[in-house]
Amino acid sequence: MAGPGEFELIREYFSSRFQTGAQAGGVDSGVVLGIGDDCALLTPPRGKMLATSVDTLVADVHFPASADPYRIASRALRVNLSDLAGMNAEPLWFTLALTLPESNAAWLEPFARGLADTARLYGITLIGGDTTKGPLSITVQVTGSCDRALRRDGASAGDHIFVSNQLGAAAAALPIVLEEYEPSEVQQQQADAAFYFPEPQLELARSIGACASAGLDISDGLLADLAHICEASGLGADLKLDTFPIAELAQSMSADAALETALTGGDDYQLCFTVPAKYLDHLQGLQLPITAVGRMREARGIDCFLGGKPWQPRGTGYRHF
Repeated sequence: MAGPGEFELIREYFSSRFQTGAQAGGVDSGVVLGIGDDCALLTPPRGKMLATSVDTLVADVHFPASADPYRIASRALRVNLSDLAGMNAEPLWFTLALTLPESNAAWLEPFARGLADTARLYGITLIGGDTTKGPLSITVQVTGSCDRALRRDGASAGDHIFVSNQLGAAAAALPIVLEEYEPSEVQQQQADAAFYFPEPQLELARSIGACASAGLDISDGLLADLAHICEASGLGADLKLDTFPIAELAQSMSADAALETALTGGDDYQLCFTVPAKYLDHLQGLQLPITAVGRMREARGIDCFLGGKPWQPRGTGYRHF
């Protein structure tokens, strides 16, 4: 039996789960007209900058096509929300472009439910999008607002480099997600959390926004993403790896492999940010889950040190091409 057509699909699985118009997200949501017309009509928050980002997730490239649709939806929205966190922006609205091999109710229902649950958790509203037939891919565009954007080009030589929480969990999770070996129950839980339910660091971004000079979210691996800060700010960096925060899931590897995974593995969706020395006491007083990992410098390039000696990683991070 054929599934619903495009407009029936939108109405049944998305419009029904996301309120439209002024009711979407409450009276201050800024949504004048949401799902169901040629365009959404939006009122930007007064005096705020808008931050917008878009990402496409392709089946069997960014997630297994056979994965639970609820988890796929959670991942698709969370990784985009991480971009807002990387700019210190508050979530407002998002659009969804969904390409499906077929209109399949058994897949669409949990996907739409996962999307709605995640949107509700982070206070962001679906305002429109597109559906089409083809190989499974999911494109999400998010929009947020901010007073002081956390940009990549604001670092200065001597600024301290910090990362949030631990790194390497998502890269270590990938063989488990791909069912390449049988993990323990704890490892399976950690892998699912890291890959399908990464936590956008929105709250932490709010806390550091007043003292950080530059920052971004870590999606392609710390070395690759720190290189973006270095390039945009015209600087280089020294990384001290002796107390580097390696996620528990990665610690089951050899010491060198665990460190390599934490430095170059993608999909962590933590924050990397720089802080001038004058704000260190203030930052320490906030008692945040962050670790100092190095300093910015005038000379270009990134050098790693372990035990006071140079340490050379084998890779530099995830590359799309």
